[in-house]
Amino acid sequence: MKRSLRTPFSQAAIAFVVVLVGPGSASAQEAKPPFWAYTYNPPGFTPPPDDGQPRRVPDSTASYTVPQTRDRFLAPDWHPGDHRPMPSVVAEGRKPDVYACGFCHRASGPGGPENADIAGLPIAYIIQQMQDFKSGKRSTALPDRTPQAWMISLAKAANESEIKAAAEYFATIKPKKVVDVVESENVPKMTVAGWFFVDAKSGEREAIGDRIIETPADVARFANRDARVRFTAYVPPGSIAVGRALAEKPEIACVACHGEKLTGTDSVPGIAGRSPTYLFRQLYEYRHGFRAGPESGPMIEVVKQLKETDLLPLAGYLGSLDR
Repeated sequence: MKRSLRTPFSQAAIAFVVVLVGPGSASAQEAKPPFWAYTYNPPGFTPPPDDGQPRRVPDSTASYTVPQTRDRFLAPDWHPGDHRPMPSVVAEGRKPDVYACGFCHRASGPGGPENADIAGLPIAYIIQQMQDFKSGKRSTALPDRTPQAWMISLAKAANESEIKAAAEYFATIKPKKVVDVVESENVPKMTVAGWFFVDAKSGEREAIGDRIIETPADVARFANRDARVRFTAYVPPGSIAVGRALAEKPEIACVACHGEKLTGTDSVPGIAGRSPTYLFRQLYEYRHGFRAGPESGPMIEVVKQLKETDLLPLAGYLGSLDR
């Protein structure tokens, strides 16, 4: 395209579970854009009280309290050997308006289905996106959705030196493929937990329909902001082959800008092996005019060649690739 010790599904996971959503529900049918790509918490949601127990994750000697894992001015650093020391804007941000970058995107940048994987992105690209958020040239289809609302607010409050420090830090981290894309006609019945899907543990299954259902392999670890968590992204059968054919069409030609293996260049971000949910949102937002920064022209031209129904298989295919 142009342009372990497995923590049980208990307190840390249940703290975020908020609402059941099925493919035939009113929310799924009426939401524009599609709810499965823009999951959100209901008004008034608050997590349950802290149980007072410290949280730990596999292969780490660190421990954090529940309030620390929920503190927007702290990036839990479970695996400091995975990255160089975090600059202050990544580790702790700057009160009152600049949240720690590593809180949402995790200490080494993989983020989650609700936001973006920013590890290894080009420095100039990160800086440009922050400028676009700041100026309003990059927005989102649901501006009140918390992860994107926080990002836009942070970008407007951050200064040039903070943006540069964060960009230089995340650009040095080698991106890792943490998503397994699986084609399936049906999926475990899901709940929404803090802007992402988790298995409801009911034993039931439901038709996937025209959705991508992306879920962490270990919900408690993800809630504790562990950057090593893996994900499964379920997509409808046949999605990967359809997406590959779309990506190779001359008028789409993803490799023309994103490189032969779609892992990016010195100035263009990689799109291989990223969260399919995130990729879908970006295609949707280019298509509907929410991304209009100075480098957006080629991508806007590409999505003009796509139908709305093309976005899901293309995102699924790109997510299935190695990084």
